[in-house]
Amino acid sequence: MAASLREMSKSFLRHTSHPNPYIAPAHFLFSRGFSSKLLVQGISFTSTEESLTQAFSPFGKVLDANIVRNKVTNKSKGFGYVTFEMEEDAEKALVNMNGKMVDQRVVFVDKAWPDHKKAKNAG
Repeated sequence: MAASLREMSKSFLRHTSHPNPYIAPAHFLFSRGFSSKLLVQGISFTSTEESLTQAFSPFGKVLDANIVRNKVTNKSKGFGYVTFEMEEDAEKALVNMNGKMVDQRVVFVDKAWPDHKKAKNAG
């Protein structure tokens, strides 16, 4: 028990001690498990999957970019998802793209949480 607590405290210190104060909290979040899928909010209504891919590709290989659209009008709802090949690339994109301009709009990036409703229906 004491050994596991010691390891947890070492892990916490390793992930929270970073010279850049903005990166340290992000690293702590990633230590709890991270997906390579990011939620991107504030997307311009003129943005396309291609422009989203182009904006995020400097941080790694983008496997998929999906803009959520209204089923009837096919207009963007203003958010979407970007999936990277590697978790580390998604981590870099999250830290560097949050609050940046994409297609003349400021976007907010967060990790995408699994949809528990779909998981329950699938099983």
